[in-house]
Amino acid sequence: MKGLGFIGAGNMGEAMIRGILAAKLIPPREVVVLDVRPERGKELGKNFGVSVARGMADLFRKCDTIVFAVKPQGVRDVLRQVPAGTAKGKLFLSIAAGVPTRVFLSALGEGASVVRAMPNTPAQVGMGCTGLFFARGVSREKKAWVRKIFSSFGEVGEFSREELLDVVTALSGSGPAYAFLFIEAMADGAVRAGMGREEAVRLAAATVEGAARMVRVT
Repeated sequence: MKGLGFIGAGNMGEAMIRGILAAKLIPPREVVVLDVRPERGKELGKNFGVSVARGMADLFRKCDTIVFAVKPQGVRDVLRQVPAGTAKGKLFLSIAAGVPTRVFLSALGEGASVVRAMPNTPAQVGMGCTGLFFARGVSREKKAWVRKIFSSFGEVGEFSREELLDVVTALSGSGPAYAFLFIEAMADGAVRAGMGREEAVRLAAATVEGAARMVRVT
C-alpha cells in the first residue's frame, strides 16, 4: 500500500509517526501530513523527514492509508472536505475518541475500509496501549497492516464489539492520568520524609513500572 497520510499532526499523530518510522514500516517521505497549522507540518518535516501535503486532494492522491488524528469535534468538518470519489479502496484509521465508525462509513461511501482505534499517551515513549475495532469489510491484508502500525509503539488489543472502544477509552485512555497522580502522591510522601524531589519521582515511577511488569509475568 502506498503512502500513509495523517490528517492532524498533534502529539498522538507525532507519536504514531515516531513509532512507525522507528520500526521502518515505511520510508519517511511516504508519510504525508496535513495540519491546519502550516508550521506544524514544516516542524515534522524537519524532525522526521516526512512530506507535507498541499491540501486534502494532494494527501488523498499520495496515500492509500489515512489516519484521522483530529479532535472528535472536528471529525465531521474534516469529512466534508474529503474530495468526492477518492475514498474507495482506501484504508481509514480514526483515533478520534467517541466517534463511531458509522460516521466515517456514511461520509466516505462504499468501498472505504474503516478502523477505529484508541491509543493512549504512553505511545509518545513507545509504550502505548491501543484498542482496535475493524468495521465490516476490512480485508485480512489491511488488518495485518493496521496491527503493524499500532504495534510499532506499544501493545494492541482487538475487540469485536465497537462499544468496547469506549471502555478502552476509560481504561487505558484515561488510566495513565491516574498512574501519574499515584506516582506524584508517592513522591510527595517521600519528599515530606526528607528525600529530594528528583530522586523521589524516579523511585516512585520505577516502583510502578516494576509492579506493572510483575503483573504481566505472574
